[in-house]
Amino acid sequence: MMRASAIFCVLLAGVSASASAQENTDLDALATADRAQSAPEHASDWHLLTEAAFGDTAQRYGLPSYRSERLSVDAALDKTLAPGWRLIFADRLDWNRESQDPSEYKVNTLKELYVSWQFTPSEIVDVGRINTRFGVATGYNPTDYFRNDAVRSVVSLNPSSLRNNRLGSAMLRTQTLWDGGSLTAIASPKLTDAPSNAPFSVDLGATNNTDRWLLALSQKLSDTVNPQFLLYGEAGKSPQLGLDLTRLFGDATVAFVEWSGGQGASLYSDALGGPPRDVFRNRVASGLTYTTNDKITLTLEAEYNGAALDSSGWNALGKGPIPAYEQYRNIAQQAQDLPTRKALFLYGSWQDAIVTHLDLSGFARQDLTDQSRLTWLEARYHWDHTDVALQWQRYGGKAWSDYGAAQARTTWQTVATYFF
Repeated sequence: MMRASAIFCVLLAGVSASASAQENTDLDALATADRAQSAPEHASDWHLLTEAAFGDTAQRYGLPSYRSERLSVDAALDKTLAPGWRLIFADRLDWNRESQDPSEYKVNTLKELYVSWQFTPSEIVDVGRINTRFGVATGYNPTDYFRNDAVRSVVSLNPSSLRNNRLGSAMLRTQTLWDGGSLTAIASPKLTDAPSNAPFSVDLGATNNTDRWLLALSQKLSDTVNPQFLLYGEAGKSPQLGLDLTRLFGDATVAFVEWSGGQGASLYSDALGGPPRDVFRNRVASGLTYTTNDKITLTLEAEYNGAALDSSGWNALGKGPIPAYEQYRNIAQQAQDLPTRKALFLYGSWQDAIVTHLDLSGFARQDLTDQSRLTWLEARYHWDHTDVALQWQRYGGKAWSDYGAAQARTTWQTVATYFF
């Protein structure tokens, strides 16, 4: 799939009509035919796709290139059980194999499984595993508080793929809706201690290894301003405040700010231990999205992580013991957090580029601390039930930099997706 887009499949099926057996005149027959042709279509409760990917990766440090293969099945169900009651299910299974390691390995991700009860037009209660996503930025989401350790299988570095193809958290969620606003309350309890590497584990240890809660208040202030205020808490840690704000300028430009702040330890303390130094730390992603009449969308985003190492600390870590460097990077990756203070993110997409049904997209992230960079590009062509994509990504930078430390240098991948 290598683009989060592999998961947006919508199938329309079923045209039905009934005709009376007694209608035997030509006029009645025509009327019956007209009714059959105009009968409404209904979206299927099930959404299913399969995906095959073939890639080739060139490595650094004199290591040989290798080929990779992946077969994925992604299924989703949104079923009405009774008036006001819904069952939501989403699951993804990935089979992976690499030429340097002929053994296959499987990873199943139970993304969602919950029951939703809308007992009044403005009151909803959900219970189960829910992939709840907060944030208005594109590349870095400080207010996406439930993202930590939720990705079991990385099929694409596209940020939308990382947000969609991950484990939900077991929680109780209530929502109150009103004209122009809403209030969401979430309680996510601790259920077990440690994550699991078992291929078919539901892995509650990754998402529910501590007690967490969240309140989110949204209120549209005008046709152009729409803020959301968040308050997040986690056992043993100070509460975090959050703000998601968008502002429309004209018909083509959207400005956004996503901020999270509160007392907390640094990423270095979380990764390597030592006495935690809880100070007020800010995380911010802010930028602009511009859309042209030619279906081209460009997003420029500035990113800041006040809990990450600054320039001197990052340089010192790269010159220190390798295990400490790897442990720090692993903690940042699991949290989907920036390992250094500042980064710049550029994302672009072009629908129906050059020819109809051809979409081009890509992003580049520049680490402003060590000037390393990650680039990802995709060309995707759509048919009625099939997508074919060609993807390319490259890690660039000096040794021990954010992206230069990656063992892989360049990856090409072909992805074919079939939507049932």
